[in-house]
Amino acid sequence: MAASSRQVGQRGTRRRGVAGRHRQTVTAMMFLAPSFVVLAIFVFWPIVQSVVLSLHEWRFGAEHQNFVGLANYEKMWRDPRAWNAFWNTVYFTAFVVPLGVAIPLALALALNAAIPFRAFFRAAIFLPVIASFAIMALAWRFLLDPDIGILTYWLSFFGFPRFSPLRDPDWAMPAVIVVALWKNIGFNMVIYLAGLQAIPEELYEAARIDNAGRWRQFWSITWPQLKATNVFVFVISIIAAFQVFDPVFVLTPNGGPLFSTETLVTFIYRQGITQFDLSYAASIGFVLFAIVLVLTVIQLWFTRTGRE
Repeated sequence: MAASSRQVGQRGTRRRGVAGRHRQTVTAMMFLAPSFVVLAIFVFWPIVQSVVLSLHEWRFGAEHQNFVGLANYEKMWRDPRAWNAFWNTVYFTAFVVPLGVAIPLALALALNAAIPFRAFFRAAIFLPVIASFAIMALAWRFLLDPDIGILTYWLSFFGFPRFSPLRDPDWAMPAVIVVALWKNIGFNMVIYLAGLQAIPEELYEAARIDNAGRWRQFWSITWPQLKATNVFVFVISIIAAFQVFDPVFVLTPNGGPLFSTETLVTFIYRQGITQFDLSYAASIGFVLFAIVLVLTVIQLWFTRTGRE
């Protein structure tokens, strides 16, 4: 009799536990539902529509969409200007992402220490992040102007010729990279500062007791403890680099000399907005989406594998 009573009690406890988990799941779904609706309307549905549009031929103002299959993707494959935009994007990403990680990390390490005017330096480096990039880019265009630009004027004292890098096919992209780094390093620096301040001080105290130098402390404590921060910074940096638009469009409005700064996003803009070839622009946009998705998944997979 006692055994049967215990079994009944255990079954009742299990049922209450299942019912409690069910209520928690329903409650969680109710809180998440508004976000799911917003994502479905403004993210997932436009992605589906862009894929459908890329399989049709449709220009702005046309009444009907003609199904053409993969013709837009074939056109993109054979388009030298699309390949030029792709390699310019890779060029930009290859420099901006590593430098956009190394420089902010070095600044965060320096400004995490107790140095004079630390708050001032933090605010000064972060200030370009909150400033309008269009206004900042216009200021940089004047600074780099060969006739009235103060930077080119100063460089002339050191024997450099007075020229505008934004008008030179070989120097236009490096100039855009410098301006983009100047604009965004403050954001990554703040993220690294938050990551550094979350590292327990006891780890460094134990390392100092073992006579570990600063370099050894960095590789044995700081860098491993910043693994999650590094993943976040790398992922958002790669996504932002492949989607670069503002610095290219404002500094070099027509894609730079000989399209030397035209990236995939500016190419999409010109195809869709300027030439009204929306189906071709949608196909390029979907390829860009696929590239960023694959790179992000690979990076997360390598990070998870290394952690395991």
